[in-house]
Amino acid sequence: MKVEDTEQYYPCCGKSICQGCVHSFCESGNDGKCPFCNSNRGGKTDEEDVAEMMKRVAANDAVAMGMLGYKYYQGLGGVQQDHIKAIELFTKSAELGCSKAHGSLGKICHEGGALKKAKFHFEAAAMAGNEGARYNLGNLETEFGNTERAIKHWTIAASAGHYMAMHNLLIALEEREVSRESIDSTLAAYNNSCAEMRSKARDACIRVKPKLFKL
Repeated sequence: MKVEDTEQYYPCCGKSICQGCVHSFCESGNDGKCPFCNSNRGGKTDEEDVAEMMKRVAANDAVAMGMLGYKYYQGLGGVQQDHIKAIELFTKSAELGCSKAHGSLGKICHEGGALKKAKFHFEAAAMAGNEGARYNLGNLETEFGNTERAIKHWTIAASAGHYMAMHNLLIALEEREVSRESIDSTLAAYNNSCAEMRSKARDACIRVKPKLFKL
């Protein structure tokens, strides 16, 4: 099982921690606090969170830029929807090395029909270890008619535990575009990666907050 977006970002101090660790931290009696700076997070309004993110953006925090960009793109957290502002934030975040920002730009370019630019951003994110972008890159290659390249990208992503990449490979097997031997090898790597990512705390968090995760 591959879960995405399993980290929680704390704009108070600009640090991230996995949701499983957050769950354990809260269960130990620290609900509503930051596990890093111990500041109270409970009761924070969306506007206060955005204000903290803006301070982190001013400090050149690439992750905060990407998260604030998402809020502007979707019109969340009390900010007015502004795609131009969002793209500016994603672009600067990507320039500072945030793979998720490259992934977001790839999706925006893809939706806008700029496939070459989408490929550039997906490739940049994939090279940084973003398996979601690697999966999207495989999907993009199918649009270019490069099934063999798509399978290579899906294989890399699936071997790292990406569920949908593994799903696409199983479809490719049904359509005889990939061998049974190759699938068996990738499936073994997929299962190993999923097992390595699991922990009691993460499983407990998924049961408590299933909507946080995309399985």
